[in-house]
Amino acid sequence: MKKPKPTNEEKKEKSSPLPMASEGILLGMGNPLLDISAVVDHDFLNKYDLQLNNAILAEDKHLPMYDELASNPNVEYIAGGATQNSIRVAQWMLQVPGATSYMGSIGKDKYGEEMKKNSKLAGVNVHYYEDESAPTGTCGVCVVGGERSLIANLAAANCYKVEHLKRPENWALVEKAKYFYIAGFFLTVSPESIQLVAEHAAANNKVFSMNLSAPFICEFFKDVQEKALPYMDYVFGNETEARTFSKVHGWETDDVEQIALKISEWPKIGGRKRITVITQGADPVVVAEDGKVKKFPVILLPKEKLVDTNGAGDAFVGGFLSQLVQEKPIEDCVKAGCYAANVIIQRSGCTYPEKPDFN
Repeated sequence: MKKPKPTNEEKKEKSSPLPMASEGILLGMGNPLLDISAVVDHDFLNKYDLQLNNAILAEDKHLPMYDELASNPNVEYIAGGATQNSIRVAQWMLQVPGATSYMGSIGKDKYGEEMKKNSKLAGVNVHYYEDESAPTGTCGVCVVGGERSLIANLAAANCYKVEHLKRPENWALVEKAKYFYIAGFFLTVSPESIQLVAEHAAANNKVFSMNLSAPFICEFFKDVQEKALPYMDYVFGNETEARTFSKVHGWETDDVEQIALKISEWPKIGGRKRITVITQGADPVVVAEDGKVKKFPVILLPKEKLVDTNGAGDAFVGGFLSQLVQEKPIEDCVKAGCYAANVIIQRSGCTYPEKPDFN
């Protein structure tokens, strides 16, 4: 008797011995912000006391800047916020509807509606807390020569409440997820929510990851960052953040490899070891685990192809996580991170083509 031909489903199963990403496998929590992005000049940066390749929270002196950006003829509005960017990129790389979920706080306004529409189109299962009193948060993205300066006006994003996380329909997302990612920026908003998720991850042998996110987080939110650090299985960051972390902790070294190692050896809660992943722009990615450092070269891009670096670090994390949730080796995770970052820096903001071309 002839054997029946295998169905497409069976063929798929044979060709993919690694687990496919299941629905809700990755959950992100953070500050959803609408990026208001425009190309400016150095005078504009000086006027508002801004530095390139930095991220800060807006002060009163920065508030007129948002209107000035909005009146710029080349202004673009793009759904952003560090964690949301990473989750959207992971979702894009996975191409499995609803593989990712996200929580954060928006306002009840047109920007909030825009954000909801954007996220649904991206295939992310969003459970936003909608604040009645504050407008949706925005982030000024000032681009000069492809480099960016970020100024976040958190507004509604700053209003996230741990009570929202505890609601059964939202906590169900935590129960379902096996991997968690939260940018360091969320430490300024709801450290209680971070602690709840971190403790859940440790108690259930799930993977909890965070990002150093910005020098000001390492400097001014040191205590809440240190409280979350023992739970972190993966710590992401860039070279500037790593060096700030080192300085704040009195390590007296600027050597990124040494700093990555020291972060990976920080005391740990839960059964997993910690892996530190530090990006350095065009220089190799540094990965520290088990007392050793590995370096991975990035895909170099000719300067004329660079549009802007906004979202590059977020995209790297998104690409990395898309392979991590499929239990791929660390080399593949880094390769996917570099691929995603390379795509994003050739486009304005954290945006991407319809389908990834990664294998």
